[in-house]
Amino acid sequence: MASFDQLVISFLVDEVAGGFFADVPPGHVATIYDRIRGVRNQIWGPGLHFKLPFIQKAKIFNAQTLEYTIRDGFNPDINKEALADDAITAVTADNTHVKIQGSILVRINKENVVSLWENIGEDFISKIVRPVSRSRIRGVISQVTSNQINTHRHVVEAKMKEMLEAEFAPKGLIVENVLLSDVSTVPS
Repeated sequence: MASFDQLVISFLVDEVAGGFFADVPPGHVATIYDRIRGVRNQIWGPGLHFKLPFIQKAKIFNAQTLEYTIRDGFNPDINKEALADDAITAVTADNTHVKIQGSILVRINKENVVSLWENIGEDFISKIVRPVSRSRIRGVISQVTSNQINTHRHVVEAKMKEMLEAEFAPKGLIVENVLLSDVSTVPS
């Protein structure tokens, strides 16, 4: 019974002593869930912030640029929220089958973090970034020939960025860049 008492005391000390403050590290933002009023339309930047223990919970989001890597060998079943994806296969306008590897640089729009948390949740990688990226990259590849990918890669990357921005911006995500590291032909 003593171990249960120690557990309860440990919980209370942690919640009461640590529960008054939210420590937001540099490069991050926080929003508050209030058990009485729901998600607050309030965003905290880096620093130490006062909150009410037991009533308010701070959710901290990384607001730094994140590299979403598309590469061979990634298994999304292991960790659905990993910032990676398996290489994307697509068919070009000249009917060439290609495998695409690269990176998407994305970050949370600090002004829309409350909406992101309320409408999508913490798992925005598996719900938004991964499926939308795969679809839009395949869509762009289907509009260009394999020769255009190799000779005008920066134009293809810009078109992919534009397509992803149109999808991500309303959801609270900013696409900083799309970078193709390898586009190789594969047997059909």
